[in-house]
Amino acid sequence: MRQCLWFQLGRKLWEPNLCCILPTVMGNLLKVLCQADSSASRDYDIFVDFESVQPTGEEKEVWKKVQAVLTESQTILQDIQQYTGATEDIKQAISNPTNDALQEKAWLAVCPLVGRLKTYFEFANKLEHTVHDLLEVLCSIDKTPREHLETQQACFKQFAQILDFVLKFDDTKMINPSIQNDFSYYRRTLSRMKMANEDESQGNENVVSNEMANRMSLFYAPATPMLKVLGEATTKFVSTHKELPVENTTDCLSTMANICRVMIETPEYVARFQNSETKLFCLRVMVGVIILYDHVHPVGAFAKSSNIDIKSCIKVLKEQEAGRVEGLLNALRYTTKTLNEETTPKTIKAMLAG
Repeated sequence: MRQCLWFQLGRKLWEPNLCCILPTVMGNLLKVLCQADSSASRDYDIFVDFESVQPTGEEKEVWKKVQAVLTESQTILQDIQQYTGATEDIKQAISNPTNDALQEKAWLAVCPLVGRLKTYFEFANKLEHTVHDLLEVLCSIDKTPREHLETQQACFKQFAQILDFVLKFDDTKMINPSIQNDFSYYRRTLSRMKMANEDESQGNENVVSNEMANRMSLFYAPATPMLKVLGEATTKFVSTHKELPVENTTDCLSTMANICRVMIETPEYVARFQNSETKLFCLRVMVGVIILYDHVHPVGAFAKSSNIDIKSCIKVLKEQEAGRVEGLLNALRYTTKTLNEETTPKTIKAMLAG
């Protein structure tokens, strides 16, 4: 009986005097779909006061701990940006292997530099614990991702600042080959001294032991060491908090990226920025979250099922002043994990084609 009624209704829809019903039905359907899309957009329509937000009472304890690490991060960043290396001394020592004076000069030049590299490595370990503390606040089950990021903006800002630091640190490391060359020379010389039963540090006992050098080598081997630490810290957080659904963490990350994008797309929000650098900060955070999400999410950031509107994110980057965000586009091209996978739509690959 029900099938008969549907059949008769289907026939009536096509009768001349009732043909106007179909456009109405289709119009209503499109209206519902548009409303759903608009509702999804509103989930990310939040102004985050990155410039002057203050911690709430529930954020205060974690905020103080994280702030101390962020203050140190600026010292670390400034130091690595001023890293010049011992390239010439090493070159002379290698070219004149029997000249003891040049060997000693190169060694004495490299030791304090490796001490600085050790400081960066040790800071990375601090950063791992800091990320864990922030994720505990931002990914708990008592709030949705939007509620967390809207009501805990001070912690959101701190996570954004960590991402900003990570991108800047890794970018500096990638364009400075002296960092890897100095450390490689130190390890070779240390190994040679050990084989010759010499005092392995020649008066620099507290620089870096052979065991520490091995650990540091694993840290500096990737092109983006701080990003690797951040990704591993996030993955570890998920695996050690089995009471939390994985989606709590990944949805929080995707919401961060989409909020930053919407802020840049919304002229009223951009007009509220007091500092001209805040817009670029939002863009860097958006890119940093995309990269992190791509490394920790099972299907990555570029697949059709991703909760990040990757096409709109790339579009907003390309709309910026020429040359200002090329480094961010390159970060998406070369430091993400799944861009070149088959699951990435061809349109996305074309948008990021160099």
